[in-house]
Amino acid sequence: MPWKKTPHNTSLSITSVLTGCFILWLMLSGSFANAGNLHSIQMFAEKLPGGFYGYRMFQHIIRQPNGTETDITSRYETSKATVPGPVIVLKEGDVAEIELFHKFAPDTPFHNHVSLHVHGVHYDIESDGTLKYINAYKDESATAQPYLSYKYRWNAAPGTAGTWPYHDHNMETHNGAEDKGLFGTLIVKPANAPEQDGVAREYVFYIGDDAFWGIEINNATGKQTAMGSNPTLTAKQNTNVRFHLIALGTNFHQFRLPGYEWVDPGTRFKIREKVIGPLEKHVFTVKATHSSQYQDVAFSSWLLGMRGNFFVSR
Repeated sequence: MPWKKTPHNTSLSITSVLTGCFILWLMLSGSFANAGNLHSIQMFAEKLPGGFYGYRMFQHIIRQPNGTETDITSRYETSKATVPGPVIVLKEGDVAEIELFHKFAPDTPFHNHVSLHVHGVHYDIESDGTLKYINAYKDESATAQPYLSYKYRWNAAPGTAGTWPYHDHNMETHNGAEDKGLFGTLIVKPANAPEQDGVAREYVFYIGDDAFWGIEINNATGKQTAMGSNPTLTAKQNTNVRFHLIALGTNFHQFRLPGYEWVDPGTRFKIREKVIGPLEKHVFTVKATHSSQYQDVAFSSWLLGMRGNFFVSR
């Protein structure tokens, strides 16, 4: 009997391959069932004295996959909005669902929209935090009717570990009011990062065109303290401290911590200063051995007094 070739369903094979590729993409993008925690967050955007605005944490609850809930709201300043806004800490694999409430008095048309736009992590078009003018989809904001909110969903998928800014994109102009205080920080830790990595304190610093704006985190308790502009930093001698620098505004900055050197991330080289531009970031760790003064030695920044004390005590 002559050999006969078995018919092959080409369309079925192509469909199977495409289906497999789609499933793999979903898994890699974190769209499948997430193995991490769900962070349920509520934040307010509020007016501050002097024509500034800020974000305020109202509630932060962590829900683990097994259903256990932990309320970590007490780690934040909850009585008032701060500049910078709250530092939100996730791990790769976590998802944050954030409800932002509009808390401005709607006395001018410029206050119609306030939003959250984040860098570095995954989200769909619903959570871009921009106006329809930008995204060609819809206005993604808490709007001027008092206490009307908008919900965002951020996915800290594998590969998103790092320090990232979030900020308003919609108030007053389609570029937002980040220059008036509506900015904060998202830190995504690697999935395998230990709960305690030997760093006693974190200094999260935004470098503006005329001042440093900082938040200090005590890693033993998780407590965050908003320190205002050009604050004095404190550390115990011989403890490790980590600086998170994010440039804000339009200028380039030249950060220096006299008497200290650190490894430039991604290299094997030690440096004593770092130049960073708008929305660039630089994260490094040093052992606090002696007091110093952090400073921006770019010419215009130095003239504006952009410096502050780093006090190390025994």
